[in-house]
Amino acid sequence: MARLPGVDPEQASPEVREALEALPPLNIFRTLAHAETSLRPALRLGQAILSAQQLDARLRELAILRVARLTGAEYEWIQHVAIGLAVGVTDDQVAALERGDAEAACFDARERLVLRVTTEVVEERGTSEATLAAALDAFSPREIVELIVAAGFYQLLAALMNSVDIDLDEPAGTAVIDSAPSPPGGPPSR
Repeated sequence: MARLPGVDPEQASPEVREALEALPPLNIFRTLAHAETSLRPALRLGQAILSAQQLDARLRELAILRVARLTGAEYEWIQHVAIGLAVGVTDDQVAALERGDAEAACFDARERLVLRVTTEVVEERGTSEATLAAALDAFSPREIVELIVAAGFYQLLAALMNSVDIDLDEPAGTAVIDSAPSPPGGPPSR
């Protein structure tokens, strides 16, 4: 049971209620709603990460799953396995990440690099010079920053989930992505 119950939309301010009503009814959003002034900015950043990045959605989800495993965020893991599978992450890749094997043969060189960047962001508080140099050879500066932002954002969410022992929800799949407004210039990326 959560150590901090989520905000009841019926008892929330009109702004918070409106934000929550636009989203799937997940405990992470109801927990974030306690920080009223941070809720909408956090939701906008989360939506940008999930729907408007140049970084391939499959690579993004591999990074998020790596964060979830490194931080022990079971809620994040459950939600993002479903999203990852929907955007092309394979069952073998999920199994490898679940057992902590970021070097498994099921990952290609770019995927392993994404996992290395993510691991260093979480465990070392930033990438090494060698890892960043390798990333610059494989990705655009925009993709690198998007990867680091995604890893950091999901590490923040993991800290919140773990701190309040958030109650697990059934996987929502791509419902969170689908609820995001389309970015300028096209549909959400998946």
